[in-house]
Amino acid sequence: MSGGFGANIPVLFNQLGLSAELLRAVEEEGYLTATPIQQQAIPRILEGRDVLAGAQTGTGKTAGFTLPMLQRLQYGTANRRRIRALVLTPTRELAAQVADSVRCYGRHLPFRAAVIYGGVSINTQIDKLRKGVDVVVATPGRLLDHLQQGTIDLRAIEILVLDEADRMLDMGFIRDIRKILKVLPSERQNLLFSATFSQEIRRLAADLLDSPTEISVATNGKPAEGIDQVVYPVDRRRKQELLSHTITTQDWRQVLVFTRTKHGANKLATQLETDGLTTAAIHGNKSQAARNRALQDFKSGRVRVLVATDVAARGLDIERLPHVVNYELPHVPEDYVHRIGRTARAGHKGHAVSLVCVDEHKLLADIEKLLQTKISKKSIPGYEPDPRIQAEPLTKGRGQRPAGKKKSRRKASRSASPKNSNGGGRRAAYC
Repeated sequence: MSGGFGANIPVLFNQLGLSAELLRAVEEEGYLTATPIQQQAIPRILEGRDVLAGAQTGTGKTAGFTLPMLQRLQYGTANRRRIRALVLTPTRELAAQVADSVRCYGRHLPFRAAVIYGGVSINTQIDKLRKGVDVVVATPGRLLDHLQQGTIDLRAIEILVLDEADRMLDMGFIRDIRKILKVLPSERQNLLFSATFSQEIRRLAADLLDSPTEISVATNGKPAEGIDQVVYPVDRRRKQELLSHTITTQDWRQVLVFTRTKHGANKLATQLETDGLTTAAIHGNKSQAARNRALQDFKSGRVRVLVATDVAARGLDIERLPHVVNYELPHVPEDYVHRIGRTARAGHKGHAVSLVCVDEHKLLADIEKLLQTKISKKSIPGYEPDPRIQAEPLTKGRGQRPAGKKKSRRKASRSASPKNSNGGGRRAAYC
């Protein structure tokens, strides 16, 4: 386990050994102090070490590998216009966010970056690759498409980053990852970032990393500090009514709501619109243009409620998002942590509400077991659950797909990617 700097002592970026060009970019973004993951990861990556890092979303991990990666390229062997760094991410949203960070922090360096994912024209990506790029951020599915067509050359890769590796394994990308690893040069630096260290992650790390430094800045399964969590017990048929009531009476102006399925997201968005709440839905069946538009409308305030599935929301970076609602609890407890991690980013406070019916009591118990704490329950007058209602199993027959099931590469890699802001706090870099 890496020790790093003192946990309670603020560490400035200019204490981490970063180059003048990178420090200038960081300063121009208004960032002064490094987050714990940045304090520990940046020096070790600069040393050329392989790294296994555990960090939740919202901890600043993207800058934690982007900044030292760019510096390693800056002072490495000149190999202009060949791809020297590859970042693999599970979703298009996250790929776009990472690519934005590369451009943000590399603005004073002569590097070109390309982001590669499905759902958009492959020809546009081919044209950019032909002009020469130094850094590629990609989802596994579309990257394999390029490899199969011979439109990308990864033989000069010096640094490989697997970001949110746990999610990539959950989405069934392990075979794709192993195919990609076979075409990379054996001599390279490897960085693996994961919210959890499952046995699968440990096995992947053992195969991928060479004498890695292990870093962990958060206890597995623990959400970020600053999130006020509460459960509203309610009957299944009254969830939508309670959600509309809560948003209206408490005057919530920006609310991210999670459902388990794409159909459920569409249905809920329609119902909320009928109640007079401006709402948009994002999920894998939406076109990229529609998803970009929905996200931008949500960020600007034109849309009050954004309803999303887990895959669609992975990697969303919404500055100062105040409210997250679990309209339906996830089947996988770790997904609860990822969901509520959309709020309370960059040191801000956040509010996470879960609408829980009798069918979901087991899911709630699993989440509380992961968190190692009970979540506060609050009954809303007029919406108390009927004790006579018996629990029903959550099965495919009721439109639910157990989240542990693996998706095919084609289906899992076809999530659209809005351009994400870098933003949040101005005291530490969280992009």
